[in-house]
Amino acid sequence: MTETASPEIPRPGFFELVSNLVSMGGGRVDMLTPLRALHARYGDVVLQQAGSFRSVNLFGPEANRTVLLDRDRIFSARKPWDMIMGRIFSNGLLLRDGDDHKHHRKIMHTAFTRPALRSYAERMNPTIEGTLEDWERQPGPFLAFRAYKALTLDMAASIFVGVDLGPGTASMNQAFEHMVAASMSRIRLRLPGLEFYRGLVGREGLVRTFRELLPKKRSGEGADMFSRLCRAETEDGRRLADQEIVDHMIFLMMAAHDTTTSTLTSMTYELARHPEWQERVREESRGLGKDRLDFDELDRLPALDLVLKETLRRYPPLPVIPRVATEDFEFGGYRIPAGAMVVISPIHTHHMEEWWREPFRFDPERFAPGRAEDDQHSHVWVPFGGGPHHCLGLRFAETQVKLVMHQLVRRYRWSVPEGYRMPVQQAPISKPRDGLPILLQRA
Repeated sequence: MTETASPEIPRPGFFELVSNLVSMGGGRVDMLTPLRALHARYGDVVLQQAGSFRSVNLFGPEANRTVLLDRDRIFSARKPWDMIMGRIFSNGLLLRDGDDHKHHRKIMHTAFTRPALRSYAERMNPTIEGTLEDWERQPGPFLAFRAYKALTLDMAASIFVGVDLGPGTASMNQAFEHMVAASMSRIRLRLPGLEFYRGLVGREGLVRTFRELLPKKRSGEGADMFSRLCRAETEDGRRLADQEIVDHMIFLMMAAHDTTTSTLTSMTYELARHPEWQERVREESRGLGKDRLDFDELDRLPALDLVLKETLRRYPPLPVIPRVATEDFEFGGYRIPAGAMVVISPIHTHHMEEWWREPFRFDPERFAPGRAEDDQHSHVWVPFGGGPHHCLGLRFAETQVKLVMHQLVRRYRWSVPEGYRMPVQQAPISKPRDGLPILLQRA
């Protein structure tokens, strides 16, 4: 019997590829519009090819489930992320596969247990309180993104490293900004003046900082994450090597404060545009009768939880998730070859009319019991990925966001000018291109 040949995967032409890249703003500004255009024209499976490089976009929640769960263990996270950020965020958890990833994730999990998160919350609250008190002293429009970035880095340094950065916050922030930008660089040469060069220099500075701290962390009994990773071991007694700890710390610091900054900024924008939700969240927090939110009270703010979920739907920190297929596989009636870059797109899935009612409208009630649009499919809402690489720090990120927002709404009301729309840069991490100017006033 003759085997039926798989149909050819739909693919745009060269000029359409170039047009899409331009409309994205070089792949950074607007990823959603061209992704929606590709899906509308070609369907759930689209091949994009430049020379020998093949990238296959898979669209929809079933694609997300296939790739993220990876039941046949054929998708490599290391290969694509190594191409994108391997020289900048070397050997982070995201850049590991299989048993190696499982081993490192198991060791690092000790730093994200409930007792650990409870202790982190106790230490974060005073930092949040002191920082918010300073915000009202700043005149004129307040740039929320910069303020959140400094706050979340201060918290990350305290919780992860056990140090007070003080004036060093600005220089470390700059190092991380250069590194994240370098991960999207097209010219990857170590030449002064280039974006990629600044990222390499930023990494080298952080490596020196963490290596200098290692001996003290190895010998101490600190409660910070750096110390916990130094002491952590598997059941058979294996611990992380010095360079592995340094690599994990750099990646964790970036992931923790950049993604939290992104979510807090986007949430602040939406609450400014929807004052009825801002007031609802404020009254809920005031109803607890406490200036500071304890870790065990995180689930007592259902309105804030709805707002957080809707914010992550509209502004997922990672708009797309790449993998490399290590074997041929079938999806949607097409045979996809080994070696292809396979890309799923949370930002696209989160805006599909087939799954979400009025997807471009900010509507937290879509996550409420009775509607629960996210319950239609296990992988229709995937801001934290899924499967073996499901974000290890998601509970930590949720804790940070809720602790900050609880104190913020009790202290302030804020707004944006009538008609203002936040100009968003969607990659590599969602953020406002103008810093998000808001007007703060005492609540």
